[in-house]
Amino acid sequence: MQTKNRRRQKFPKIKLIKRQEMWILTAQGWAIAIALIAYLIFFTITHVHSFLAVTSPMKSAEVLVVEGWLPDYAIEEALTEFKTGSYRLVITTGGTIEKGNYLSEYKNFAEVSAATFKKLGLESDKVVAVPTPMVIKDRSYASAAEFKRWLSNSNLQLQSINIFSLDVHTRRSWLLFKKLLTPNIKVGAIAARTQDYDPNEWWGYSQGVRTIIDEAIAYIYARFLNWKA
Repeated sequence: MQTKNRRRQKFPKIKLIKRQEMWILTAQGWAIAIALIAYLIFFTITHVHSFLAVTSPMKSAEVLVVEGWLPDYAIEEALTEFKTGSYRLVITTGGTIEKGNYLSEYKNFAEVSAATFKKLGLESDKVVAVPTPMVIKDRSYASAAEFKRWLSNSNLQLQSINIFSLDVHTRRSWLLFKKLLTPNIKVGAIAARTQDYDPNEWWGYSQGVRTIIDEAIAYIYARFLNWKA
């Protein structure tokens, strides 16, 4: 009787591993998977620049919004675009200049670019600087938001605008302006060509690789993680 009770009091066995079936790729399956991955990498490398450096202007745009941090050669391109289009006004945006503030009469990129347009021959009454308040993050969004505030306090009744930016930064700026302005205002985009690297072979330049990676990450953040707009 005692022997039977002892058998009943035994603890259950603990199993740490077990046998089970598992599906794995065959040699042909691995070959197809590797080929597919290689194709996707190749496609991304050859198309990511054209995707980010988008040019899709509104033909009837009345205002050309130019990001103030652009280099001088891009400002010259923007001036050519203004003269060949049907624009009434150039609006420059941009935040505080973080270096050289004590040496310059201009305290932000919006004013610097507006002055540059005037120096290049654009009439003073056709360019307006809309400075962006000092922010430590989401600067492109802040510029778009400040433009929207300025526009709401102006007498302009706009149907469409074009945002003029540089190279692969354009896609992100276009996205943010569209988030804030549509459907009331249609927004187009124009990308100035960079002189820092060859866009057709950006992977062969350290500046190109850094710029593409930074802007791709920033666009993903603005597209999927930034819920302000």
